[in-house]
Amino acid sequence: MDFQLQSDQDLIHLYVSGEEAGLVELLRRYQAKIYTSIYLLVKDEYLAEDIFQDAFIKVINTLRAGKYNEEGKFLPWVTRIAHNLVIDHFRREKRAPMVSNGDDFDIFEVLGNYDESTEDRLVREQTHKDLKTLIHLLPSEQKEVLIMRHFGDMSFKEIADITDVSINTALGRMRYALNNLRKMMQSKELSLKN
Repeated sequence: MDFQLQSDQDLIHLYVSGEEAGLVELLRRYQAKIYTSIYLLVKDEYLAEDIFQDAFIKVINTLRAGKYNEEGKFLPWVTRIAHNLVIDHFRREKRAPMVSNGDDFDIFEVLGNYDESTEDRLVREQTHKDLKTLIHLLPSEQKEVLIMRHFGDMSFKEIADITDVSINTALGRMRYALNNLRKMMQSKELSLKN
């Protein structure tokens, strides 16, 4: 069976019925987007990995309990879980020192290594690094909307609900974020030419 051709919903049903490869394929599809959306908010690689793993543990527990009901919206659902975990982390951080959970579970070990040429990987990594650097320079409200929309595939209604603003405000923040990114990229290109 070619899991890459299966829909998210089919992969979820496969996983729930005992086929681990269903979850592995979902992870392969969305790991980069979800991890990046977390990393851009917390700006710490190890913390982002911890939150990513916590998010997928919640996903696994929800799927196993048969409580998943987000028909066809797997990525926005997982992104929302991850975003809530980030918020929880920052709330806890204000109240108490950070404590490691000591779990040995590593979701990244579930994933295999996929073929990619060294040159492609270097170009992709540099592009992602440059983009992450520019995104970090955005005001926090713009950065949050951009991450949820682009990396989380969330609708503007979902973003508005999560951030507790109107849809128009969410749209405006996205427009400002894109305009600011565009300006930063143009000025970076100009400085590289000089």
